[in-house]
Amino acid sequence: MTITPFIEVNQAIVASGGESLNLCMQCGLCAGLCPWSTVESPFSPRMLIKMGQLGMEGFESDDILYACTTCNKCVINCPRGVKLIDIFKAMRAMIAETGAIPPILRSMLGSIHSNGNPWSDTREKRPNWYKDEPVNTFTPDMEYFLFVCCTSAYDVRSQKIAKAMVKILNAAGVSFGVIGEEESCCGESARKVGAEDEFSNLAQKNVELFTSKGVKKIITTSPHCYHTFKNEYPEFGSDFEVIHYTELLADLLDQGKLKLPNHVAGKVAYHDPCYLGRHSNIYDAPRKLLQAIPGLEMVSLPREKKNSHCCGGGGGRLWMETLPEQRFSDYRVVEAVNTGADTLATSCPYCVTMLEDSRRSTNKEDVIAVKDLAELIAEAL
Repeated sequence: MTITPFIEVNQAIVASGGESLNLCMQCGLCAGLCPWSTVESPFSPRMLIKMGQLGMEGFESDDILYACTTCNKCVINCPRGVKLIDIFKAMRAMIAETGAIPPILRSMLGSIHSNGNPWSDTREKRPNWYKDEPVNTFTPDMEYFLFVCCTSAYDVRSQKIAKAMVKILNAAGVSFGVIGEEESCCGESARKVGAEDEFSNLAQKNVELFTSKGVKKIITTSPHCYHTFKNEYPEFGSDFEVIHYTELLADLLDQGKLKLPNHVAGKVAYHDPCYLGRHSNIYDAPRKLLQAIPGLEMVSLPREKKNSHCCGGGGGRLWMETLPEQRFSDYRVVEAVNTGADTLATSCPYCVTMLEDSRRSTNKEDVIAVKDLAELIAEAL
C-alpha cells in the first residue's frame, strides 16, 4: 500500500500530533534500543520514521506499523527529542481513517464500542469480579474510586489482582468504592492503535460519569489507566487526582496504616512495567513495598528501571498474535529464572498476562511464579 503524494501525507502526520517527525536525523539510536532489536523482526522505529517522512511510502504490512509496543525507551533517549510514539499514533490514525486497521484490532475496538471493554464480553458481567468481595458502590462521601482495568475485571487470572487490592485497601482502612456496570474502558489501547474518535468518545463519557458520581480521587490497578487518566483526560475536562496503587500503598506503609506481619518466603525479581516506569517515572514505590514484605529476598534483573525490557503487551499488542520467537516476555521470564528467583513480580495487568503466557510457553511453570505486587502484599497481611 502506498499513500501519495508524500508531502501532503507528511504534513498530515505532523498536523495529527507527529510534530517532531522531521526532527529525526536517522542516528539509529532508537533502533538499537528498541526491544524488537533483540529478536528476528523486520520492524525498526528508524524505518517507520523514515516511512512517515516519505509520506507512508513503502507501507505494506501491519507487522511494521502496528509492531511498536509504545514502550517509550526510544523517546526518553532520543537526542533530538523526537516523540516517536506520537508520530506512530498519528500514522496509525491515518490508516484507521481508511478502514485498513488490522482485523483483530477492529474486533477489539468493536467490543469497546459495543460493550465498554476490549474483551468481547458483556457490560453486565463487569461487576462479576467483586460479587463475593467486600466492596461497596462508590458514593460521594468516599475518598477514592477504585478503577479496576478491563483486564482485571474480565480475565480470570487478572481478577486475582483486583481481589487482592480490595483485601489490602480494606485492611488499611481506606475509604473506597466502585461504580460497577456503568464503568467503561479508559480507552488507552484504542488511542494507541489510532482510533482517536473512539478514544475521545470514551474519555468524554468517562469524565461525565465520574463527575456525576462525585469522584475526586481515582486509584488505578493498571499503569495504562493511570497514565491515561492523569495525562490525557485533562484535555476532556478531567481534574481528578489519579494515583497508581503502588504509590498509595507506599504512602500508607509510611503512615503505619498498612501493616505486613506475615512472612512470604522466597526470592523475587521485579519487572518494571513500561507505563509505570518509563512513562510515569514510578520506580521506588514498588521496591519499597517489596522490601517491606517480611521474608522476601529481592534479586535484580539484568535490565531494570529505565532499561527494563518491555513485556510486549503495550500499543495494542496484547490483542495481536506474536510469533513465539518474537515474544519479549519469553526472554524476560528466562532472565528472571537465571537470577534464581522463584517469583517474577510486576505491577501491571498487561505484564502479568504476557509473563504468565510466557511462563507456560517456555516450560517454566514449575520453576517460577508470576505475581502482581498486590498479590504479594495481600499474602503478607
